[in-house]
Amino acid sequence: QVQLVESGGGLVQPGGSLRLSCAASVFIFRIYDMAWYRQAPGKQRELVAAITTDYNTNYADSVKGRFTISRDNAKKVVYLQMNSLTPEDAAVYYCNKSPPWNDYWGQGTQVTVSS
Repeated sequence: QVQLVESGGGLVQPGGSLRLSCAASVFIFRIYDMAWYRQAPGKQRELVAAITTDYNTNYADSVKGRFTISRDNAKKVVYLQMNSLTPEDAAVYYCNKSPPWNDYWGQGTQVTVSS
């Protein structure tokens, strides 16, 4: 069974930064492309950033240049560094593999951007 535990969210002012972490309990983490997704109230869940097994990354246009995804295979953790946050970035952030396991979403971590 897979467990994904996200952390690091919180309340931040516009222009601020947060670093999200996701610990994955999978037997072999390094074989999966991983990603961060987010879901804002009333909106569908969307892909924010992804990182492949060989560390190639891609980002949604809305976060390019502001967010950075990374991974630590030894720790089985994927990170999302978020800079220059805007109110439009407010959402619950989830990690999962890419494409996602539909049965194994974690609880997510709430990001609130407000002054």
